[in-house]
Amino acid sequence: MKIVLTLVAWGIMMLTNITSIGGRNITVTVVNATSNQGKINFALYTKEGFRKKPMLSKSAIIENGKSKVVFENVEEGEYAIVCYHDKNNNGRMDFEANGMPLEDYGASNNKLNPFGPPTYESAKFEILDKDVSLEIRF
Repeated sequence: MKIVLTLVAWGIMMLTNITSIGGRNITVTVVNATSNQGKINFALYTKEGFRKKPMLSKSAIIENGKSKVVFENVEEGEYAIVCYHDKNNNGRMDFEANGMPLEDYGASNNKLNPFGPPTYESAKFEILDKDVSLEIRF
């Protein structure tokens, strides 16, 4: 009986270790797109590459003002997400001549700088021992 209980306990520990190996999922949903036109482009950044080189990027269609992506198998750590509504599907964010954005944008934590682009400090979040779900508002 002791052997059976030991094997069961060992099996449970192994399964726990197996499920904790690898990365986590980050589900990101924009909840208030102003139209279903175009798509939402999402970028996942580390501090070192913030707004220069995304670690991962994805695009998603918009349905009923919502758009959702899942970044899969992301290692534990600190990250930030920036996204924008590419209304004209040209693959880049468009700006007026004075530098003001023509397309809506957002960042994780929904703390946008009214006088400039999002900062890493205001957008950062941590992934530890479980998956993360975020809602972003433009």
